[in-house]
Amino acid sequence: MRILVIEDDQILSNTLCANLGGLFEYDQAFDGENGLYLAEQNIYDAIVLDVMMPKLNGYQVLSSLREKGISTPIILLTAKDGIDDKVKGFKLGADDYLVKPFHRQELLARLESLIRRSGGALKENTVSFRELTLNLRNRTAKIGNDIFQLPGKQFDVLEYLINNKNSILTKRQIFDRIWGFDSDTTMTVVDVYTSNIRKILQRSGYDKFIKTIRGLGYMITDSRD
Repeated sequence: MRILVIEDDQILSNTLCANLGGLFEYDQAFDGENGLYLAEQNIYDAIVLDVMMPKLNGYQVLSSLREKGISTPIILLTAKDGIDDKVKGFKLGADDYLVKPFHRQELLARLESLIRRSGGALKENTVSFRELTLNLRNRTAKIGNDIFQLPGKQFDVLEYLINNKNSILTKRQIFDRIWGFDSDTTMTVVDVYTSNIRKILQRSGYDKFIKTIRGLGYMITDSRD
């Protein structure tokens, strides 16, 4: 699971991310403009969004994301406890609301609940496509009675494809999601890893379901188109 934290108070942001680190991977943004740019990549399972920020406030970021059709679950953070602020956030498309200060356990519980409700992988600790099932606890894959492992980020790439089955994922989306924005490697690694995944799935005939969308990226689908 990957979380985006958009919070201009760097000390609070670092504290939040330290608390998330045991359960989630995360990226940080310290103003609304950069936060909007990262969120628009549509690679996150949830977003923690502060309301009061420089350049763009949280309401502006939230409104822009929803207008662009990005439905990533969003928790708004605010120091305000007024009903009008909550109603405004929900009308703009927020999924939850947390008033500062709050307990670590409450934030984690709310994030897990949001991701579960949105169909994320926390639901059963497995993701599946046809008879292919990934176990997120022990990071194994299974097709029928055939159990096998995909090393390192190969598992993560396949999980990301399955979580977005029947949807095209650009190479940039896959790279940013799995390797991160600040990775020193190049985007060609996406092609290498996808090729290796296909080789592993070939013995079960499942390599044919990973489609190359020329000039864009990849998708996993059982469509014959």
